[in-house]
Formats: sequence, C-alpha cells, structure tokens
Amino acid sequence: MENYKVSGMSCAACVARVEKAVKATPGVEFCAVNLLTASMSVDGTAKSEDIINAVRCVGYDAAVGQDFQSEDDLKDTETPRLLKRLGYSVGFLLALMYLSMGYTMWHFPLPGFLEKSPLAVGILQMVFSAVLLFINRKFFISGVKGAIKGAPNMDTLVALGSGVSFIYSVVGLFLLGFGKLTLHGLYFESAGMILVLITVGKTLEAYSKGKTTVALKELMALTPKVATVVVDGREKTVDASTLVAGDIFIVKAGGSIPVDGEIIQGECTADEALLTGESLPVDKVAGDKVFAGTVARTGYIKCRASVNSAETVLGEIIKTVKDSAASKAPIARVADRVSGVFVPVVMSIALVTFVIWLFVGEGVGFALGRGISVLVISCPCALGLATPVAIMVGNGVGARNGILFKSATALENAGRTKIVALDKTGTVTVGAPQVTDVIPVGVDTGVLMEYAYSLEKLSEHPLGKAIAKGAEDSGAMPLEVSGFETLAGNGVRGYIDGDEITIGSYKHFGTLATEYRREFEKLSRQGKTPVFVGKNGKIIGIIALRDEIKSDSREAIASLKSMGIKTVLLTGDNENTATAIGNEVGVDRVIAQVLPMEKERVIKDLKQEGQTAMVGDGINDAPALTTADTGIAIGQGTQIAIDTASVVLVNGSLTGVSGAIKLSRATLRNIHENLFWAFIYNVIGIPLAVGAFIYAFGWELSPMFGALAMSLSSFCVVANALRLNFIKLNKEKKNMLCKKKEAGVIIGVEGMMCPHCEARVKSAVEAVEGVERAEPSHKKNRVVVFGDFDLESVKSVIKAQGYEVK
Repeated sequence: MENYKVSGMSCAACVARVEKAVKATPGVEFCAVNLLTASMSVDGTAKSEDIINAVRCVGYDAAVGQDFQSEDDLKDTETPRLLKRLGYSVGFLLALMYLSMGYTMWHFPLPGFLEKSPLAVGILQMVFSAVLLFINRKFFISGVKGAIKGAPNMDTLVALGSGVSFIYSVVGLFLLGFGKLTLHGLYFESAGMILVLITVGKTLEAYSKGKTTVALKELMALTPKVATVVVDGREKTVDASTLVAGDIFIVKAGGSIPVDGEIIQGECTADEALLTGESLPVDKVAGDKVFAGTVARTGYIKCRASVNSAETVLGEIIKTVKDSAASKAPIARVADRVSGVFVPVVMSIALVTFVIWLFVGEGVGFALGRGISVLVISCPCALGLATPVAIMVGNGVGARNGILFKSATALENAGRTKIVALDKTGTVTVGAPQVTDVIPVGVDTGVLMEYAYSLEKLSEHPLGKAIAKGAEDSGAMPLEVSGFETLAGNGVRGYIDGDEITIGSYKHFGTLATEYRREFEKLSRQGKTPVFVGKNGKIIGIIALRDEIKSDSREAIASLKSMGIKTVLLTGDNENTATAIGNEVGVDRVIAQVLPMEKERVIKDLKQEGQTAMVGDGINDAPALTTADTGIAIGQGTQIAIDTASVVLVNGSLTGVSGAIKLSRATLRNIHENLFWAFIYNVIGIPLAVGAFIYAFGWELSPMFGALAMSLSSFCVVANALRLNFIKLNKEKKNMLCKKKEAGVIIGVEGMMCPHCEARVKSAVEAVEGVERAEPSHKKNRVVVFGDFDLESVKSVIKAQGYEVK
C-alpha cells in the first residue's frame, strides 16, 4: 500500500473524480481517497508516475509519501490563511453593501458627486465586487480547472453562482448607462456576498477540522525529541530520531525514554500511563524493558535500544492512528456514489430552473436569482466530510483510551458485534498459571517432579512452563531427555533412561485416566487444570495448576452483557475447569477442549449466529482473530496476535473490548447523523432554492441566504463529529433497577461464616420479586444475583437476615 498527498480537492465530488481516475489506471487494485486528510491510499502494481498523472488529468495534483511526520505537519495553516482572506473580503463587502443596499434601499448618504450619478455608483459597485472576486479567486481557479477537465466540483458551483451574478450585473450596468435599468437591477452584492459567506463556512470548517487531529497531535507531542547516548564512554546529546537498535542511551530522573530498549544498568520508577493507562509508576531494574515516550520519574538507568526510533511501540500507535484516519469506511460508499454525479446534476437543475421561470413569464433577474440560489445552496462538501471527520475523531478518542483501530473498516464493524468470543489463558485469566496440587501415584513426589521438570522445560506451552517453574521451585533437578516431541494440543512426550514419559491432558490419556476421574473432576470444579504424568503407559501422578482470573474480567464481561452482547469462553482446557472459570466470570457459554487449529472452525460457526468478535493474545489465536468479523488483540500478547487483529487494546485491559464496541457504535451513529443531515439539507434546500414553494407558501430563497446555508452545512457536520470527544468509555452509570436478566449483579456481604449462612441468604434473596437465582459465597463475602429486580429490595432482605451489605 502506497500513500499519496492530494492537493486541490474541495468536496466529495473531487474525491469521487480522483478515485475514479486512479482506479481506471492499469495495475491499480485498490484506491481510497480521504477529503479530510487530503490523502490517498493505493494498492497494486501501477507505477507512482502513472497514478500521479491520472490525478493530474482530472485537475488535481498528487505527491508520493507525503504524510504527517511531526506536530508541525499537523499544524493548522489553512485557518489563518482563510481568516486573512476573510478579513480583506469583509472590508470590501461592507463598502459594497453600503453602496448597493444601504444607498439603494435605505437611502444612506453618499458624496454629492455620486448621488447625482447612478452610473458612477454602479461602476463603484463593480470595482468593489471585482476586488472581492480577485481576493477569492481560488474558487474560480479550482472551479474552472475542474470544469475544463470534465470534473466539476463545489468550487465550480460557487464560481458559477458568483460569476453569473457578476456578468449579469456588468451587462445591467451598460443598460443602466442607456437608462434602461436602475440600480435595483444590479446583483454585484450577490456576487460578493456569495463568496464571503462561503469563505466564512470554509473558515469555520477548517477550524473544526483542525480540532479533529488533536489526539494525533497529542500522541506526536509525546515522542521524545532528544536523547543522551554514550559514545566511547562519553555522554552526548543527539536527535532521538537517529537512534538505532544497539545504541546505548541513558535516562536521568524526570527524563523521557527516547526509544524502546532494555535496562542494562541502574533502576528507576517509570510512568507508563500513556501505554497502560495506569497512573501508578512501575519499578524497573536491569533486564526490564522500557518504552519510548514513558518517563523515568526517579532513578538513573543505562539502556540498550532494542529497535530503531521509527519502530517503537509509540511509533506504531501513531502510525496505526494515521493509517486508520486516512482509510475509508464501507459506509462512505453511499456518499461517494451520490457525490460522483452530484455537481453535474445540480448544474442541470439550475439551468432547467432558469429556463422554466423564464417560460412561465418571470423576468431574467428573477429566473437568474433562482438558478444562482440552486448553485450556491447545493453542498457536496457536507457529504464528503460526513464519514472521515467522524472516523478521525473516533480514532483519536480510541487512541486516548488505549484502543487502536487499524482501519476505518474495523472502527465501523466493531459496533455491529453481537457475539464476543474470549480466549481464556492470558485474556480472561492472567496467563501465568501456578502449580497448586501434586498427587503422586506409586512414585515419590520428588521423582514425579523431576520427570515433569525434565520434559516441560523443553516445552513452549504456558502450562508446561508453569509446571517447569513449579518443579524448579520444589528443588527438582532436570534429567537427560531424548526423543522429545510435542503432542499438538495434548501435551509432550520423551524418553528418560529408556522409559517413555508422557505429560498431557485427561483427553490424551483416555481410558488410562478413568480410574482417576473423581480426582480429576474435583480439581476441575475448583477451577484448576489437572495434568497427568505417565510412564510406559501407566499414570504415575497428577499435577494441578490454577490460573488466576484478571481483576477486570468480571467487570468487562458484565459490561458486554449489559450491552446485549453474547459472551463465549473459548479454551483448550477441560470442560469442568473451563465451566468453573466461565461461571466465575459470568460468560453465557463455554466451549472447551478446543485445539488451536479448531478455534477458527468455532468462530466460523459463531458467525452464523451473528457478527462475531474474537479476543485473544496468543499465536494459537491468530487464525481465529483473522476469521472473526473483528479480531481484538490484547496489547501485552504475542506480536503475531497483534499483527493479525484489526483492533488492539494497548493497555491490555479486557474492559477495552466493551469500550471499543461502544466507541464504534457511537461513531457509526454519528456518521449516520452526518449523512442524514447532509442529504436532508440538500433534499430540502434545492427545492426551496428552485422556488417550488413560492406559489404555495410564498417561500423564496435569495442567493445570499443560499450561500449562508451552504457555508454552515459543512461546519455543522464537523461540529457534530467533534461531539464524540465527550463520550465516556467503560464508565457505566449504576442503575438501581437491574433489568438485564443475563447480567449477574455482585453484592458484597459481610458476616456469612458457613454453608448454612449461604443457604439463608440464598433463600431470602430468591424470595424477592424478579430474582431468578442467587449464588452466595461465604469465602468470597458476596452474593451474585440474577434476574429483573430492584436492588434496594435485595439489600434489605440481606440486612434482615443479620448480615452487612458492603
């Protein structure tokens, strides 16, 4: 994919023309043009020279590889330029309005020599109007160029409206000289007013568009500008962008870390809030990783850069936000199809309007006014901006909250999610299981752990690593292993002193494990994962592991369910353990004992039930992430998962899933609002300008009011998109009336001491109207209540039983 900067575009019609021209170029497979960022993404085998020539052939210009690389590139230079132009224009317009409307209509005083000569007043109006046309000549240059190239745009409409008014008035000025017309028949003020009002709208639009890049500017501002490196034992300050992998740099207290790297000496407390969202600083020592843009609050560290300056985590975040903002959402195709024919149709309507009014007996001035009104009220700009401004703001809000959408398509699709499939290990759970039980069968515990340690230290599986660590901590020593092999999805096998040692799941051992089924089920119900160890075809022990649930998993899943989304836990773990974990976090469905290669098939099946998102963090999740309608990767997961997913949760918090969906829904809703107003504006405005309601209601639209309406339409669309900045993610309001039957409400209860206490609380709570079931736990000091009930009523009955509600 190659990026281009396109200049000269002013509306959605321009976008449609450029896209059509580039797509017609041999070798181009994909092309997306963004009006907001004035950028174009092209994929295929076509040469860049051919693509640039195609753009130039339709009246615009393009250059390869121009992108915002720094804050300066995002600086709003258009608004100051427009403000300057607007200032000059308003000055001459006031003088023009004084002569035309002030003197002609309200008899404002003029110097004696002018009052005696209407022709002189008319000539002066022409001069002021001509100056206004010159100041705003950009409309005419762009509009005429587009028309000549067969690609008329919004500027063409403005140029036609203002130009026709000016030319008609010049002709009227000659008639005035011969006494066949009065000053009232001149439209010089319309020619000038149209240009000024459109410039007002363009200025407001440019200012608002500048606000949409705030998030990107903030991210770029976090990029360190300088670094202190060590060269030949001496400290030297250099530009941070010149750092490459292997460079040694130092950071003192209060300094920003210039590039991703690893501490080789010293220690510090690092503020990593920009990446993790956590306000508390993190202690760092030798061997720990550090990231560009984070700040060393205390200490002194010497580090080795692990990547080049352009390849940091922060750099990737910035690149993702830029690429997503420059891409095009599928919903934008509607506006593109309309915009491609919009300007020619409007020009035709204006011509037909002029002819019809002449035909029904109205004067040239009246008919011309209706035609000009049609030209200046029609706004393809609003259509072109409706989608990209919302996408840009939505991406910025996501980036500030640690949610990265890799494309506009991902931002649009996430909001349509009906089912969320969650990988268990590392996603719902911490991903760091620990050995909890060791049950030897016919051998010593030490021998069992030595066998386990010897094989599992060669394994890459998280459970294998956990067993190896547990065995090492117990003092076990590794033995020599030969013929080691991994049993995909089932365990490992190898030979020690000629004996075949196998470590694997209950499923792998099959009938051999049936006599230990009761022990297996007991451990599984406790949320533990039992692993069997076999020697020469006989089971010699069971090792159980437990992976703690992430602190925010329950909250995240409850939030998803409150949004009407079905949650599914997807894991290769055994049925009992998976069910125990699933019940604890509150998912709707558990699919267990799924091998890595089977996850993709499960996602395909879920997609038959509704739009599906897959959340994962491991290499084995990559196929499922690709298959899902929306792949969501945990930021602390493997690089393959992050590369495969279409959405990345930078801070690794599972609550980001509901945040991403909520933001997507809000953005999609905002786009629909923008498109609605852009379409309805033209649907109502054009008939009004034509004069369709003059005879019925007496409604008439002057060209000046048409220009004002057009100038404000785009501004309103951009302003509406900026409202997305106020959306609050993952901060749900607590509703005292709990209406979601599928969402369990957790209530803290102090005082329960035993199962008898649980029974009392359960009986009392389930007697409350609307409660479907209650699950009390004296060990966790809480009760989880399901149903459609009043929260205060439940609290009251718990207190009535003598317990304290927390």
